[in-house]
Amino acid sequence: MSLDANDPIQDQDPHANDAAPYAGGDPYADYRTGDFPFTELVDLADRRLGAGVVAANDEFFAERENLLVRERAVFDPEHFGHKGKIMDGWETRRRRGADADHPFPAPEDHDWAIVRLGAPGVIRGIIVDTAHFRGNYPQKVSIQAAAVEGTPSPEELLEAKWEELVPPTPVRGHAANGFAITAERRYTHLRLCQHPDGGIARLRVHGEVVPDPEWLDVLGTLDLISVLNGGSYEDASDKFYSSPTQIILPGTSRKMDDGWENRRRRVRGTNDWVRFRLAAQGAVRAVEIDTAYLKGNSAGWISLQGRNGGPEDGAEWFEIIPRTRLQPDTLHRFTLAARAVVTHVRLDAFPDGGVARMRLHGSLTEDGAAELRARYARLTD
Repeated sequence: MSLDANDPIQDQDPHANDAAPYAGGDPYADYRTGDFPFTELVDLADRRLGAGVVAANDEFFAERENLLVRERAVFDPEHFGHKGKIMDGWETRRRRGADADHPFPAPEDHDWAIVRLGAPGVIRGIIVDTAHFRGNYPQKVSIQAAAVEGTPSPEELLEAKWEELVPPTPVRGHAANGFAITAERRYTHLRLCQHPDGGIARLRVHGEVVPDPEWLDVLGTLDLISVLNGGSYEDASDKFYSSPTQIILPGTSRKMDDGWENRRRRVRGTNDWVRFRLAAQGAVRAVEIDTAYLKGNSAGWISLQGRNGGPEDGAEWFEIIPRTRLQPDTLHRFTLAARAVVTHVRLDAFPDGGVARMRLHGSLTEDGAAELRARYARLTD
């Protein structure tokens, strides 16, 4: 949960949000979190999409790059280095005041790190995770965003126009601190600030990808369902082991959990499924279904359906690929006899099992391209 920046208790007791010192055993036993619905959306700052921490003013105790590590932070109480305790996160040195009569940092003092989003888009929620930072987390954090096209240098980014998404707000130590974002704008970079100093384990930036329509137009044929091209996961029957969003990530999977895997289905006559939305209307000409690293748990059979529009338009599902046997740990390719014009697709797995990646090769229709251009203009004006 996020905390109220104007809560007088926070000003009276700056240690109100500390976690208890590590007492041994499971380091996550007293970890504090909350219910953040926006985490269902793709992480725009995922390294697998090309995100990076391009600059920071200080990383004395722990490197800035740790902020975007995919796995949750680990804690080893015996791990020390030449600079002190080694933490799995971004940690700055303790700030000091101007002189002996003013030992505390000035109220405006803070540390910062600039993050390049892997996929520019509309941000719906941010997690600032202070896992294992119990008495050394920042008292407050603030977050700004900018829209800078191309490949700007850190120096150029520091001169960019930054818009405040989260004002200086108290956070809790050893906790997932969530912030819902309401700005309707496409951003490319974030600046995470900790006031006045401290450590943050992980940063997650959940939202909706908004691709550049001019780039997609130049590409011509593209993967219409890829996260990088604006595809998004809508719903699934089961996501017990891993998120269905991983099916539409770029690249190939690297291990068994880098895809979508559901639990074992026991009810006869039923099956698992996952539904996706394209960025805009597209014409699909070929499909790839990859079961890489899924050997004893891949889907036995799959089928693929499409829909052009939503239920409010009276759109109905139609068959793109009939029920087809899959092989474990194998890339399957399907060429369609006729292009399938769709805005949504539904992948069914029979009776259950995993799929690592799915690709829908094709191009945007004229209506789809116009829709995408209109949205892009609305979010970048």
